[in-house]
Amino acid sequence: MRAAVIFGLGTSSADLRPFQADSRTEWLQGLPAASDDVDAILIFGGDGTIHRHLPALARLQLPVLIVPAGSGNDFARALKLRSRRDSLHAWRDFESGKIHARSIDLGVIAPSAAPEHTHYFCGVAGCGLDSAAARRANQMPRWLRGHGGYALALLLLLLKLPAYSMRLTQVNGENRTDAEKLTVLAAFANTQFYGDGMRIAPKADFADGKLDICRITTLNPFKLFCKFPTVYVGHHLLLPEVEYSRAERVHVQTEPPLEIYADGEFVCETPAEISVAAGALRVIYSP
Repeated sequence: MRAAVIFGLGTSSADLRPFQADSRTEWLQGLPAASDDVDAILIFGGDGTIHRHLPALARLQLPVLIVPAGSGNDFARALKLRSRRDSLHAWRDFESGKIHARSIDLGVIAPSAAPEHTHYFCGVAGCGLDSAAARRANQMPRWLRGHGGYALALLLLLLKLPAYSMRLTQVNGENRTDAEKLTVLAAFANTQFYGDGMRIAPKADFADGKLDICRITTLNPFKLFCKFPTVYVGHHLLLPEVEYSRAERVHVQTEPPLEIYADGEFVCETPAEISVAAGALRVIYSP
């Protein structure tokens, strides 16, 4: 077996050594040029590292193993790879043939200003309050981002909540719904988690061909501040100000234009269409 290895920020060949031990795999560094050059790809890093490589990973259609080693590891968490040890066990099972790669969905963002320039995301895209928090968290030192930086950034913003006029047009087959409301936050989820463990979309399934949409309308800032911890277990859905739905695709339009972040990275500004690329990524994990 031949495997390509991608090292994210703060990782190195030393992190690969446990995978090399007692392994007959031939290891190559960097993305392969073609899918027949290797049999699998290992990525040492967090959500941002994965996000930047998604176009190539979707094109190559090779089995991918995520080794959580970033400041945010929500995609690995969704795959139940909560530690490097979990990834090592999954790799050993894959090498021995006990498990096989599984196809999962990716989200796709198409800016209305340039619809031909689409962007993949693996976890959650959002606009409003969470985008402001992501922007602020990205300005923090890496060590702080990896120790609750996003949550800290969000908490600092909660008591001065801006609400924006947001129109969401959701499409499921031939069914189409359209709603314009003052909105604090809207998240479009392929997986359950973002913000380093916040379960923003607790019903999300990355293999159902749909996005889970969590929308928070106007809400008393103090109430949201007090209820903030419930997002880690998904109980924020019990709030009457929280709307939850599923759609194959959704068009997002806001006044004024808002930044859209996905996997913690800036993608574009609204308006944009967000959809699903079913089965676009093959991943190695033990369900």
